[in-house]
Amino acid sequence: MKKLLILLLVTLLATSCDKGFDELNINPNALTKVDPGFQFNTAVVNSAFAYSNLQYETIIVKQMINPFSGVGAAGQYNQDNRGVTAANWQRYYRDVIRELVDVGNQTKDVPARSNLYNMTRIWKAYSFMILTDTYGDIPYTEAGKSYLEGIITPAYDAQEQIYNDILKELETASAALDASKAKVTTDVLYGGDIVKWKRFGNSLLMRAGMRLSKVNPAKAAEIVAKAVAGGVMQSNDDIALLRHTANFSNPVGAPLNGGQGDFFYLAKDFVDYLKENNDPRLASIAVRYVGAKSAVDQKEPKANRSPAVQIGMPLGFDNTTVSAAVKADGLASLYDYSQLDRTRLAGLLSPTLFVTYAQTQLLLAEAVVRKWTTGDASKLFANGIQAHMKQLALYGTSSAVSDAAITAYLQAHPLETGRELEQINTQYWVASFLNGPEAWANFRRSGFPNLTPNPFPGTDLKTEQFIRRLTYTDAELNVNRNNVQAAISRQGPDLLDTRVWWDKK
Repeated sequence: MKKLLILLLVTLLATSCDKGFDELNINPNALTKVDPGFQFNTAVVNSAFAYSNLQYETIIVKQMINPFSGVGAAGQYNQDNRGVTAANWQRYYRDVIRELVDVGNQTKDVPARSNLYNMTRIWKAYSFMILTDTYGDIPYTEAGKSYLEGIITPAYDAQEQIYNDILKELETASAALDASKAKVTTDVLYGGDIVKWKRFGNSLLMRAGMRLSKVNPAKAAEIVAKAVAGGVMQSNDDIALLRHTANFSNPVGAPLNGGQGDFFYLAKDFVDYLKENNDPRLASIAVRYVGAKSAVDQKEPKANRSPAVQIGMPLGFDNTTVSAAVKADGLASLYDYSQLDRTRLAGLLSPTLFVTYAQTQLLLAEAVVRKWTTGDASKLFANGIQAHMKQLALYGTSSAVSDAAITAYLQAHPLETGRELEQINTQYWVASFLNGPEAWANFRRSGFPNLTPNPFPGTDLKTEQFIRRLTYTDAELNVNRNNVQAAISRQGPDLLDTRVWWDKK
């Protein structure tokens, strides 16, 4: 009997000690669930163009140049630096796609979140466009499902199949957005404005359709017609724009204002084009620290923003061999070349622009020239130029272009018969400045502007004059080798020369 009482007492004590133990070990202040609307915003914020797009995309299209070697050796030398080519892959898969797949999974069967669900589909299509335009065949159908389905080595989809699904997603998601349903007030792009989201989705649909102009013009025409019917951007108020704050500064502006500002210079081709055409946008974009002999000299007292004094740095040199060009241009040093102004377009709080009204008008102008839609190509062309000049005011009043300067430029640069595609896509190149992925993609698609290849000796290019894609990451080659090899056998060698599906010769 005594033993039984002792056993009962021990049992009661043990039960008493365990009671509430689980509750005591839960942090009452810790998040147990994140609202999918905030996850969506995280994906959008992480989509801002990063410093890495200055190392390949912007250099490939000869808008900017970094003459220095070391870990940043990349597009300036036509070199396959896989530490840099991995940047888009890592950022989008880790910080964007993963979030969007989870948001889609949480909202697809919840009628009250249908607008968020369809906004997520549109942004996922946008993100996958950048990934597939950069690398070609990529994980798509199985991407971002490691947590949800345990898929840690996703298969690679062919780019043609990816584009077919992106086009379907953009068309159906844009149409499914409904202003009568719950508004996503937390949305960082448009504050949940469904009219603007529809215009953005259809403008992106047209952009995706135009990618097919070389590989499938009939389908491109069909997609453009659908986008126009759905309703594309109507003004600069519709721009898909992310405003940066002190908590999340511009990912390009931060390094350029934080010790790496002396690395990058405006390329000669870009500066010369703007100067030769008396383009007022040069005054909004450029600064030259006249007479600078070192990075220390690149201070405001030496700053000159007059278009007349701007001199772009030629490609084909490194920081030592460029001395010949420095001497020929009569400069004090390489630090004396023109740069992107860190106080304006490359400011810490400067916005990121993903898809713009200017780009949309120029694509419409091309579609009219190709007879894929109706309209006045000359007017659309002028609208696109004017819209880009006007949008520079988003970077501050000192970057704004006056109405008089816009009118004078448009009068001097009308659309000319027989040169339409060249003129339109050269203006698209200017209008896509600082959007490296889009400037590079449209250059490959259209073949314009007419750029001379980067002449740097010792190039990694074997068959092409320009870099046509970026290579897969070393991590994928090590961890997901079988799927990577299947993509390579289908697409072509894992080289900078290999063209993606829509980039047909």
